[in-house]
Amino acid sequence: QMQLVESGGGLVQAGGSLRLSCAASGGYIEPYHMSWFRQAPGKEREFVAAHSSLGGYYYDYSVKGRFDISRDLAKNTVYLEMNTLKPEDTAVYYCAAETGPVRNIRDPGTVGVWGQGTQVTVSS
Repeated sequence: QMQLVESGGGLVQAGGSLRLSCAASGGYIEPYHMSWFRQAPGKEREFVAAHSSLGGYYYDYSVKGRFDISRDLAKNTVYLEMNTLKPEDTAVYYCAAETGPVRNIRDPGTVGVWGQGTQVTVSS
């Protein structure tokens, strides 16, 4: 069973940048759609960004142009580069892996493997 471990979260001022990492073990990320979701207090978990196993990139409209997802197969790691951060980006960020149809890539209910999450706090 593949395991995912996120890192790189922290406290940053509005307008700043962070890079989240998601290191996989127990399996290779290459055949998986790799995604990032986030969950703010009192809200449901929501889709942020994904990189499909076929090479497609998907972003929520709220982060498009500011966030960038990538994967390094040699390091078996997925990254989320976050720029121009806003207070509303504050949340716990989760890495996810799935192998279903690409049409489900934004649905947290179809995720097969979750990381434990990393907190991102953006101060105004």
